[in-house]
Amino acid sequence: MRRQLRRIDHVFVTLFGFRSPSSLSIPRNIITTTTWLQFHTLGLNSDHLNVAQVISPKPTNEFSVEIAHATVIKNGAVSHLHVSNYLLSLYVKFTNLTHAHQLFGEIPLRDVRSWTILISGLSRVGSHNLALGLFSQMQKERITPNQFTLSTILKCCASVKELNTGKTILGWILRNGVCLDTTLQNSILDFYVKCEAFEYAGKFFNLMSDKDTVSWNIMISAHLKNKDTKKAEDLFWQLPNKDPASWNTIIDGHLQNGYEQKAIHLLYQMVTSGTSFTHFTFSIALILASSLNHINLGKQIHGQLLRVGIHDSFIKNSLLNMYCKCDEMNKAMIIFKTSDNDFMSLSSIVSGFIQNGNINEALKVFHFMVHEHGQIDKFTLASVLSGCSDYGLLDLGQLIHTYILKTGHEDVVLSSSMIDMYAKCGKLQCSWLVFKESKIRNLVLWTSIISSFASHGEGKETIRLFEMMRNEGVIPNEVTFLGVLTACSHQGLINEGCHYFKLMKDVYAIKPEIEHYTCMVDLLGRNGRLNEMLKWQDGWEEVGRLKGVMQEKGIKKKPGQSWIQ
Repeated sequence: MRRQLRRIDHVFVTLFGFRSPSSLSIPRNIITTTTWLQFHTLGLNSDHLNVAQVISPKPTNEFSVEIAHATVIKNGAVSHLHVSNYLLSLYVKFTNLTHAHQLFGEIPLRDVRSWTILISGLSRVGSHNLALGLFSQMQKERITPNQFTLSTILKCCASVKELNTGKTILGWILRNGVCLDTTLQNSILDFYVKCEAFEYAGKFFNLMSDKDTVSWNIMISAHLKNKDTKKAEDLFWQLPNKDPASWNTIIDGHLQNGYEQKAIHLLYQMVTSGTSFTHFTFSIALILASSLNHINLGKQIHGQLLRVGIHDSFIKNSLLNMYCKCDEMNKAMIIFKTSDNDFMSLSSIVSGFIQNGNINEALKVFHFMVHEHGQIDKFTLASVLSGCSDYGLLDLGQLIHTYILKTGHEDVVLSSSMIDMYAKCGKLQCSWLVFKESKIRNLVLWTSIISSFASHGEGKETIRLFEMMRNEGVIPNEVTFLGVLTACSHQGLINEGCHYFKLMKDVYAIKPEIEHYTCMVDLLGRNGRLNEMLKWQDGWEEVGRLKGVMQEKGIKKKPGQSWIQ
């Protein structure tokens, strides 16, 4: 796909005056059975050409589209605009956008449908900027877009977060009095949400006279994206007709925001409402079972999947992950043996064995992947590096490091895993070298190196790295602060520890967790500051009490009642 997109990018330079490469010419020497006489017999010289007669049978793949194209070139039917547009839509359907572009360039009098077909094709494969460029060219040629064109181009603006471009298009819509049907209104609403213009989205939603379920779902997802689960839930219960997508949105949103207990309660309410599960619902439910280590829920979902007969590779991998994370490796292996042994399932089983402490079995599967597939994905590599960290397998970790460098797999996730692996294997200097050589230093990487130095008792160096990170404009999170406070605790840096705890609360508005209080209690206790330690311990106990209350208010399954009937 990447190679194809590069070709598309190259070809589309022709929109701005460059010559189209000759390698993209469509084959015209294919023998066809339609003669010129037959062409006139079919009445193809009329203005109302029957496309089904000209292009028959209907093309079912890319090659048959090229044959059809050659046929209409030979018999002259390609000169009819609706025949060219039909061919254009077929090329787009089979994602042959290089030939689609060449055909588009050969159409002498393109109409709005010609432009819209190609714009939507580019949008579908993710070439949003090219689609926006084509829309700009369309405007220069004074072709008036229709509602479908506008809907598609707003989706492109949303995908690349082009808020200003989108606003310009909205201004044009208002100035020209375009009729806003529900589909176009939903595209506008979705555009505001994806560009994180939540205030505009809220105002527009309130002004919408004809809202469908899609409109409500978009707005519910907006509140969830903005981490306002209360507003999202209030809106959800106001929704007159809740379809599976509505339930999926609210359940997944709570799961993503860390409210697993609320998510499981909503899942139960979805069941009692009689709403059918989709593939996505099953996937969310399995992730939920994994997150809560709720093996009974996972087994019930598995049973339901067997009853409805869903057993595609995506669902199988979700089941595999669930059993691995719930420490049910025997059941995970049963699922694994019935899977296609693709990268995803192999990666999941390796991770599962490592999480459950069975490093030998993990390495067996890993060696199988190396010999059978030749190339390993970064998630599997990260899992094996995690195993190397936990079991001190420095030699294997170094081999994987070499493999990553040779294959060019290196990215932030793998660099972070290598930093952690070397630190836990006692090679802090190697951790530093990996960090130093990394091209991108984001929060994940900074937190990894800070935590590594902290775990080795390098208090002053940990603080120096933390300040370097802040100077580079990277904002720390609760894990980064935990690393700094751990370092202060290990080295007895009382003033520094108090300073960073205050900084975390007052400057970065991060609410301290039990782990942060533990560091402060430990720091003060080691240095004989008993009175101050008791003050911190009160805060520690209060956080623990609040967490206990939250757990008590969590949803509990009634005895003898199944979550999934």
